[in-house]
Order: sequence, then C-alpha cells, then structure tokens
Amino acid sequence: MHEEIHDHDRGLSFDLPVLARRRMIRLMAGASLIPLVGCAAEDEASSSSSSSTSAASTSSGGSSSSSASCETIPNETAGPYPGDGSNGVNVLKESGVVRSDITSSFGDSAGGTAEGVPLTITLTVVDAASGCGTPKKGAAVYLWHCDREGNYSLYSEGVTDENYLRGVQETDDKGQVTFKSIFPACYSGRWPHIHFEVYGSLEDATAATSITNTSQLALPKDVCDTVYATDGYSQSVENLSRLSLESDNIFSDGYDQQMATVKGSVEKGYTATLTVPV
Repeated sequence: MHEEIHDHDRGLSFDLPVLARRRMIRLMAGASLIPLVGCAAEDEASSSSSSSTSAASTSSGGSSSSSASCETIPNETAGPYPGDGSNGVNVLKESGVVRSDITSSFGDSAGGTAEGVPLTITLTVVDAASGCGTPKKGAAVYLWHCDREGNYSLYSEGVTDENYLRGVQETDDKGQVTFKSIFPACYSGRWPHIHFEVYGSLEDATAATSITNTSQLALPKDVCDTVYATDGYSQSVENLSRLSLESDNIFSDGYDQQMATVKGSVEKGYTATLTVPV
C-alpha cells in the first residue's frame, strides 16, 4: 500500500503555485482586467447535485464542460506518480502503451490485471478558442489512475513491476478517446480522481514531450458510495468519509469543469464522460 499520508500532489507546498495562479485569474477576471479564455465567464457555482438513485443502478454527474462555460480545462499537478518521465519512470516510450484497455499490464512488466468494478472513461477534447464546438482530431491523451487498493503502478510498493491503469490514445474525428478500466479507490487525503495529460499529437505523447494540458477528472460521491460498498473497496469507505470536494486540495477551488458524468451500475459497469476544452 502507499503511505498513509499520500505525498500525492506533494501537499500545499507543491500545489500552492497551481492553486494560487487559478485563484488570481478569477480575481483579475472579476475586476475586468483580463479576458477569460472561451465564450463566457467562469461558472463558480458548485456542480449540480446528483439525483438520488438505488445502489443497484446509478446515473450521476456534476456539470461537465459541455454544459458549463467554454473555458480551457483547469491545469493541475500531475502528482508524484505520472509515469511520463517527469518523475523518473517513463512509460510513454514503451511499446504497447497506446491502447484502449488499460486494465492489465503490458510489455515486460509482471503481467498483472487490476481488479475492481468496471469503468469505461470517454474524454472529448475540444478547441476552447473556437467556443468548444470544434473537436481536436489527432490530439492525444495519456490517462492514469490508482487501483482498487489506492496504489499506482510503477511506483507503489508491490506494484512497481506493473504498468496497468495507464494508457495513451489518439483522438478520433469527434475528438474522443475511450479507455476501458476499473473504478479507482479513494485513498487517504484525496478525492476519487483520474489523471490525464493532453498532447498535440500521438507522436508528442509517445515521445513524452510538449504536454499542452494536465488535469484531473473528479468522480461523483453517490457513485463512489455505491461502488465502495462492494468487495475490495472497504478502505475507500473510511477514506471518503473524511473528505469532501471542498476540502480536497485540488478540487476545492472549483470542479465544475472536472466533474465527470457517470452512469451505470455495479453489475453492468459504469461509464464516465467529460468534455475537455484545450
């Protein structure tokens, strides 16, 4: 398991420049000193609450970019476990990293498979400068997240030889990429989330160069509660009970653009969708 106090995002000393920069942009925008990117002022309201559903089937999500104002996705820290070469390990240059099913390890790794409730993740990358109406065809997305135990492949004790729950894809004509994965855990100190980086091209991504955007996708609480009631996620129940989106050191300053729309059930699996303006 990872350390009890996860150094993920390396605490406030690491994250403060990112958070302070985003808050400063909001303050300056309020004073009409600079224009905002996109087609409308930033929506500071909290994401729409999810409707109540049964534990057997859940359809949830906050405000995705398609229903919010058109702004570039907030930039966030990649955390200490990116695997993109910025913190030692580089998986992007390995043959096999370009794939849609990221549940299992590939290449010369241990060959393990991440267990958990199935989750299919679809990101739609769009051009913010054009009002979010133009898909970014031919861009690339690198996506990664922790496993059911809260561990990150390549880094966490016991899974350093694994590279599951990491993958790269090129966006299609609709600007979309879809990854088959599992629902991530909630580990100590962080709201349930998924990391991703956007690159200008697949060539850039597999060369681990020229990242255009780094952000994180948040998962809605009602779905997390349902998933974490299943076998294998028991520690996530306790961890989530001590957290809120407002106290999370990444999402506390706004998460409307980062809250995924999640639908499905434990039995059939879930889908998470998010529009990503860049």
